[in-house]
Amino acid sequence: MRLAFVVPRYGEEVVGGAEHGARMLAERLVATLGWEVEVFTTTAVDARTWDHHYPEADVDLNGVTVHRIRARAGRHPDFFWLTPVVELHPPSARRDDVERWIDAQGPYCPDLLDAVEASPADLVAFYPYLYYPTVRGIARVRDRAVLHPAAHDEPAIRLPVFREVFGAARGFAYHVDSERRLVERLFPVAHRPQVVTGLGAEPGAGDPEAARAALGLGDRPYVCAVGRVERAKGTEALVAAFAAYKRRRPGPLALALLGPVIDPVGAHPDVVVAGRVDEAVKWGALRGAAAFVHPSAYESFSIALMEAWLAGRAALVNGRSDVMRGHCERAGGGLWFDGYATFEAALDRLLADDGLRARLGRRGQAYVEAWYRWPAILDRYERFAATVLDKPTPATPES
Repeated sequence: MRLAFVVPRYGEEVVGGAEHGARMLAERLVATLGWEVEVFTTTAVDARTWDHHYPEADVDLNGVTVHRIRARAGRHPDFFWLTPVVELHPPSARRDDVERWIDAQGPYCPDLLDAVEASPADLVAFYPYLYYPTVRGIARVRDRAVLHPAAHDEPAIRLPVFREVFGAARGFAYHVDSERRLVERLFPVAHRPQVVTGLGAEPGAGDPEAARAALGLGDRPYVCAVGRVERAKGTEALVAAFAAYKRRRPGPLALALLGPVIDPVGAHPDVVVAGRVDEAVKWGALRGAAAFVHPSAYESFSIALMEAWLAGRAALVNGRSDVMRGHCERAGGGLWFDGYATFEAALDRLLADDGLRARLGRRGQAYVEAWYRWPAILDRYERFAATVLDKPTPATPES
């Protein structure tokens, strides 16, 4: 099997996001199934600017051939004023405004699309749905295109252009069932080959005491969040809620934020902003935490949650995310909040009951072991790819 991935950014420096999921899958398809996998991407790392970072070159990264092509433009300033224009009422957005918004969002890279079209790959997997490479590229290889949407309920997905994008895919690979249901509510694609693969998680090594020392936590109890420190990921709101909690519940409890800092948060004596840490510190911090907290309302899967459960931690997640709440409901591995009052009540309950935390952690761990370890995921994906290749190319959707 020859498979090509089309992603806007790709590399070991890309932390989190759909593109990280694409790399995890690509490397294991090569190593475990022996597929030939290539990636078409830009030279960017930063998804907010698409600035040039990597050399423009073809490289081998863990057995995957990566074609890095420099974008002609990153994020254009027009994107910021066009966004509220097209998202005010997406279904009726003007076509010319939407077209400008797609190009301004970037990364604008027509040369990448030419390279994709010339690839001899049996299937071309676009990942995620939102950006220029997918929007402009998927119809050019529609007879062999599959889409990993990484979709969640946001205004952009209701723009009319995405009916054409989703209509051009021969098949769909979803992270979770709630994503599949969302896509099928919005687009007439339920008859196409599809699979809910999820993403795989593997436990790592890490000593809690060593992590405490590295983070300067001493012997304080703490809750831990792992992922980009970014306003869009809910970190700012989490820090504000935690500060309010500490005003009402004084004591030694700390919050540790582990991940690259995109949007700095205000200083607080009980908040440790660690920035990017190595895997040993991350796993040690997870294992030593009283609980894992995930504040994002916009997630398509969340590897961080799976890793926290593999570490045996109870979870506290943003209930406004159907994906995160759905994981907790199916696993029985966590609680959720939808505002400060429920945040306080859930955190109080977790901290007061060691037995509850242990039970939630064990249930979460069992859930990941059953559904989101790599052998099962690769088996599902292999069967999905075979089904797509056996199906005729779908008809062009009506505009």
